[in-house]
Amino acid sequence: MSEEPDAARRGTDDDPPDTDDGLPGTDGERTGTDAALPGTDAARPGADGERGDAGAARRGAGGERWPRRQLLTGAIGVGAGAVAGVGGTLGTQRYARAKPAPRPDRIPFHGTHQAGIVDAAPAHTTFVSFDVLADDRAQLRELFATLTDRARFLTSGGTPANPGITAPPDDSGILGPQVPADRLTVTVGVGGSLFDHRYGLADRRPAHLTAMRTFPNDDLDPAWCHGDLSVQFCAPNRDTVIHALRDVTRATRGAMQIRWMIDGFTSPPRPSGTPRNLMGFKDGTANPDTGSAAEMDRVVWVGARQRGEPAWTRGGSYQVVRLIRMRLEFWDRISTSEQELLIGRRRDNGAPLDGTHEFDTPKYAKDPVGSAIPLTSHIRRANPRTARTRSSVLLRRPYNYDRGVDAVGDLDMGLVFVCYQRNLAAQFEAVQTRLIDEPLVDYITPFGGGYFFALPGVADGTDRYGSALLG
Repeated sequence: MSEEPDAARRGTDDDPPDTDDGLPGTDGERTGTDAALPGTDAARPGADGERGDAGAARRGAGGERWPRRQLLTGAIGVGAGAVAGVGGTLGTQRYARAKPAPRPDRIPFHGTHQAGIVDAAPAHTTFVSFDVLADDRAQLRELFATLTDRARFLTSGGTPANPGITAPPDDSGILGPQVPADRLTVTVGVGGSLFDHRYGLADRRPAHLTAMRTFPNDDLDPAWCHGDLSVQFCAPNRDTVIHALRDVTRATRGAMQIRWMIDGFTSPPRPSGTPRNLMGFKDGTANPDTGSAAEMDRVVWVGARQRGEPAWTRGGSYQVVRLIRMRLEFWDRISTSEQELLIGRRRDNGAPLDGTHEFDTPKYAKDPVGSAIPLTSHIRRANPRTARTRSSVLLRRPYNYDRGVDAVGDLDMGLVFVCYQRNLAAQFEAVQTRLIDEPLVDYITPFGGGYFFALPGVADGTDRYGSALLG
């Protein structure tokens, strides 16, 4: 629920600058190429030059279905177009070849950075935290290779192979016989717990990656916190997200298991500008300009010269997920004017209380005692717009959630707050610290989430998630 700073200045690699108020991120493509796999018959280009990736055939040599826990002894497949050097325990297991289909609605999978970070948030998401079950680093590599293979296929689209009349299908079929790309993005992150003793990665932990802090006013449920891996699926249509989730969990069964997951949605701008959260206020007005590569380099992406960071982190970003329940029954019983004083903006058009339009800059210097915008308001506490707070800009990509009702019949709805930055302490934690005990806490309760590091992008068809991390 925080509103990040937005007054621009140039900073150093370790001190992200503030930016001017900007519209939410455009749907621009990421840095890097979307190169097809080298010309093998397992990765031949389609009619439009896009790569056709393998469907998921998780069967033994005789067509039997592998039990859940057998995956790590040979039943995890990485596809006919497998990453070079990733074999090992695959045996006869493989993914069936898929026929590529021309799809104009795809977001490129390959690039310097992962998709689903600076791309405009589509209507639907599922955010999933996983515990990794791999026994050693070799099996962890296979898991990452499988994740890459499935994400590459799902985001490109194609026709799953026909396994024959006696074998279980390779696809759930909920999208029909041909899987559309449907602008799906799959964004993978690693949690601090992945860098424990299990895989010998302790010396490769990103410099700022820890377990998520518990702040005052939080009511965190351990069952809804942390995780070894995060995977966020985003698409314009709900069935596309569900299809991708089922595909990935089936292909990685036995190598990782869901710890917690939550579904989210965004609303179209009403009547214009930034979408609204379930409190009725526009959410994300002060985001930095995602269309500016230079600004994203300063605010979001870990860079080559960032002090203390392992070399493999270049091109990645720190991801914060906060699950925030809104006490909407109580919120709906207070007046609009009181709601606006708590937030610091007008509910109808999102303008600051001393302005006229959504993207007007609040004039705090002319209102030192908070006559127009209270000193305790959410936007003023989150972003006082002083020289000392200019470095805590971050990129937010929030979603609403609806989990129905709780045991006493109250609405269980709220915000899946997701943000990206180069430095957790200097950006998210600095903002969140300023929000401690803000009056809005009477109406919101953070109950879960975690800190993750969104991996650098998959460069091309021979690359995989975490290749530089795992070696």
